Amino acid sequence: MDLPLIWAMLIALAVMMYVLLDGMDLGVGMLSFLAADDEERNMMSATIEPVWDGNETWLVLGGGGLFAAFPLAYAVIMPAVYLPVLIMLSALIFRGVAFEFRHKAVRRPTQLFWNGAFYGGSLVAAFSQGLILGAFITGFQTEGRNFAGAAFDWLSPFSVLTGLSVTIGYVLLGACWLVLKTEGALQAKARRYALRALFGVSVCFALVSLATLTTDPRITERWGLSATGLDFGRLLLLSPLPLAGLALTVFLGRDLLRVGTPQAGPDWRPYLLAVGIFLSGYVGLAVSLFPWLVPFQFDIWEAAARDNALGLMLVGAGVMLPIILIYTAYVYSLFWGKVKPGDGYHA
Repeated sequence: MDLPLIWAMLIALAVMMYVLLDGMDLGVGMLSFLAADDEERNMMSATIEPVWDGNETWLVLGGGGLFAAFPLAYAVIMPAVYLPVLIMLSALIFRGVAFEFRHKAVRRPTQLFWNGAFYGGSLVAAFSQGLILGAFITGFQTEGRNFAGAAFDWLSPFSVLTGLSVTIGYVLLGACWLVLKTEGALQAKARRYALRALFGVSVCFALVSLATLTTDPRITERWGLSATGLDFGRLLLLSPLPLAGLALTVFLGRDLLRVGTPQAGPDWRPYLLAVGIFLSGYVGLAVSLFPWLVPFQFDIWEAAARDNALGLMLVGAGVMLPIILIYTAYVYSLFWGKVKPGDGYHA
C-alpha cells in the first residue's frame, strides 16, 4: 500500500472541498458589498449562515494533514508563506466575528464597520489564498531540507495574477450559489454578477495556465511541449482537461443568460457547472505538478512521514472523513431551498 500517495490524495481532496465550499461563501461575502440595502445583504448572508463555519473544517483538515503526513513539506512551505497565511487566517477570523457582530450593531456607523469587515475579510482571505497558490506553483528556494529564500519570495507578478484569479473565481462560485438559493430581483442580480465573473475567470484562468507552463520545463514537457518539438500523443492525452473547462464555461454562460426565461434550466445547474470549471483547473494543476509536493525540490515520497505513522493516522482519517462528508451532505440537504426575505440571523 502506497501510504504517501494515499495521504497526498486525501489532502488534495480536503483542499478541493475547501475551495469549492468555503470559496463559495467567501464569494457571497465579497458580493455583499454590492447589496442594495440591509435586507438584500441579510438575504445573501442567510444563504451561507448554516454552512459557512463547517466549510472551514476542510482547511483545518488540509493544513493538519500536511503537518502530520508530510512534515518536510510543511517545514519548507510554511516559512515561505508565513505572511500570506497569517493575513489569510486573520481575515477569516475577523470575517467570522463580523458575521455575528453585524447583526448586533445598533448604530449605523457600527453597522457599516462590521458590514465592511465582512466583505473586506472575505476579499483579503480569497486574495491571500491565491498568493499562496502562486508561490506554491513557482516553487521555493531550499538548502538541504530547509527553506532558504527571502521573506517576500511569495510576492511576484505570477502570485498576484493567481490571487486575482482565485478572487474572481470565488466571486463566480458565490454568484452561482446565489442563483441557486435566491429568486426574483436578487437572483437576477446574481446572474449578472456571475456572467461578469465568468468572463474574468475565463481570461485569468487562461493567463494562469499559460504562465504556469513557463515556470519550469518539466511542466511544459508534461503537457507534450518543449523547445525541440511537440509530443502530440501526450498533448492529445491531456487535452480533455482544458477542453472540458472550455465546454463547461460555454455551458455555464448559456445557462446564466437563460436564468429567469422560459428556456432556463434548473437553478442548481450554474453552481454545478462552476464547480466543474474549478475541478478541471484543479486536476490540470495536479497533473502539471505531480509528484512534486514541494515544487520542484521534494516529491510525495521524499516529504512523507514514516509509514507506521501514516498507517496509524490513516485509521483515524478513515473514521473521521466519512463522518465529515456525511455531516456536510446532511447540513446542505437540511437547509436546501430558496431564501426568502426575513430569513437569516435573528438576535
